[in-house]
Amino acid sequence: MGVRALGAFSGGLDSMIAALLLKSQGIEVELATFASPYYSSEKGYRGAEQLDLPWREIDNTDEMMTLLKNPPSGFGKNLNPCIDCHAGMFRILGDIAAAEGFDIIFSGEVAGQRPMSQNKNSLNRVARLSGYPELLLRPLSAKLLKITDPEQRGLVNRDLLQSISGRGRKPQMKLAEEYGIQYINPGGGCLLTDPNYCDRLRILMEIPGLFTAGNARLIRHGRMFRLSDDSIGLVGRDEKDNDGLESLAADKITFTLEERPGPTGVLIGDPELLPELIELVKRYAGVRS
Repeated sequence: MGVRALGAFSGGLDSMIAALLLKSQGIEVELATFASPYYSSEKGYRGAEQLDLPWREIDNTDEMMTLLKNPPSGFGKNLNPCIDCHAGMFRILGDIAAAEGFDIIFSGEVAGQRPMSQNKNSLNRVARLSGYPELLLRPLSAKLLKITDPEQRGLVNRDLLQSISGRGRKPQMKLAEEYGIQYINPGGGCLLTDPNYCDRLRILMEIPGLFTAGNARLIRHGRMFRLSDDSIGLVGRDEKDNDGLESLAADKITFTLEERPGPTGVLIGDPELLPELIELVKRYAGVRS
């Protein structure tokens, strides 16, 4: 069996190039995309399909819900625990590698691309916290970082890896052109970097018993109202919002108008506050009480 590598794969430009840098060396590459209430695996699936590489989804919900309560390395600008999140992902990949015989775990991270989570100190910390620093390779910045065990063992040729750093992506774009791939622009992948969503999530986290994965998904949709100290109401803004709320609110109290089209309302918390939710739905439907 040849050299095998398992990558954390977002489906964006950097992760695609990282995978191709290893594949071009004859390494057997497989890809894994993590999913939780805060990020989707859809872009990873589409990217892997374009590259025609084996792909799997890993549900990271339980780990993220626990991590958000007290991330050891703290939060970024919003509620993004990037260092601990990345370390946890690589820990999972490392466990899979040990169980399934992969020689390398890798990512598309670039040194200096993000001020908190991708400076050199943070990259080294992530590697240590993962428990698998000897296996973790960053092909796009490998020549700028400490040599890894797969490189020392000759499993991957360090000379054929890159020394990319900083926020610009011109080197990656040039490589994408050489490889003949179409890529998805970076950004917008994790809701924990979105200040508006994080404002909602903070409220959810403040209320005992409401910080659940299901509720974290629900608050992605609609207008959000603090109905009381222990309850939240959501009211759809358009048909897409209504569809999202209705698809995720199976165990919640919901309200819609029977006599005319209008927003869907969802109550999270005290059932006795249903009248307040009904009034909100009527208000945004333009119905006079």
